Order: sequence, then C-alpha cells, then structure tokens
Amino acid sequence: MIDTETLAPIEVGKIANHTLRAWIIRGDFCHVQHVRIEMVASYGMAVGKEVFETCVWIGKFDEMFRPFDEEAHRTPTVGLVYRRAVKLHHCGSAKAKDANITQALIDRFAPGEPNYGKGTKAAPGWFYGFKADIWQAYALAVYAADLLGERPTGEAD
Repeated sequence: MIDTETLAPIEVGKIANHTLRAWIIRGDFCHVQHVRIEMVASYGMAVGKEVFETCVWIGKFDEMFRPFDEEAHRTPTVGLVYRRAVKLHHCGSAKAKDANITQALIDRFAPGEPNYGKGTKAAPGWFYGFKADIWQAYALAVYAADLLGERPTGEAD
C-alpha cells in the first residue's frame, strides 16, 4: 500500500491470498481509494499450474473489491494492469527486467542512498522492508498513482 500523493510506502509485506481475501470480506480496506491488480499476459509460452492459480486469484480479487467500491458510493477504482505497461512506464522498454525496474525506483526515490535506499531498522529508508516481488508490487502502485495524478516521470515519449 502506498500514499498516492507522496508515493511513500505505507505497508510493506507479503500475505497469503486467503488472508487478503478474509481482510477484504471483513471490510478492512475501507480506507483504500484505488486498487490495481497485475494481470497475467500470454506470450505464447507454456505455463504451469501456478500461473493458472494466479489467474483465478486475480479474478477473485477483482470481483471482491468492486462491490466494496460501489457500497462506499465511490467511482469504481479497481483496475487490471499489465506488466508491460509498468515496464514501459519506469524503464521506457518492454524488455526491462525486474532488476531494471528496481534500479529505476531506487534512482527515482532514493538516489545515492546506501543499501538500495532500504536503510536500517534504526534508520529506515524509503525502501525499508523491500525484498523479492515487493519491488514489483511497488512499481505497479507507483505506475497507477502516477497515472491518477498525471505526474511526469521524466521519461521521453
């Protein structure tokens, strides 16, 4: 979760899909204004069971958040985002890899900071607690917030 104005991370971590589902059903996300879910894209390669399970969860989360928006009398703010759009947004190339996206985020939010801008427990940095695919979730969140706020990203068109 991020603050869409400052883009600062609010909550960082990974939770099981079943746990997130329970939180949504309980209404623990009443303060959330915008939800973006990374959508799976096909590139003609064979995929395994895990990809299909991910597709099922994408559909479940998309469906679970939409009634939440309508009950709150807000314009629905749930949307699916393809990874290609995130790569283009942060790196200007659809061929960017995770490491390229991570570096683009560091360059934008913690340039020159040691330890990739993570800081320490005593002095947490912008990216404190980030690891593995948390970087990619944050990249998607920043992409969505940039589009909502129509912020310039410094990229050439």
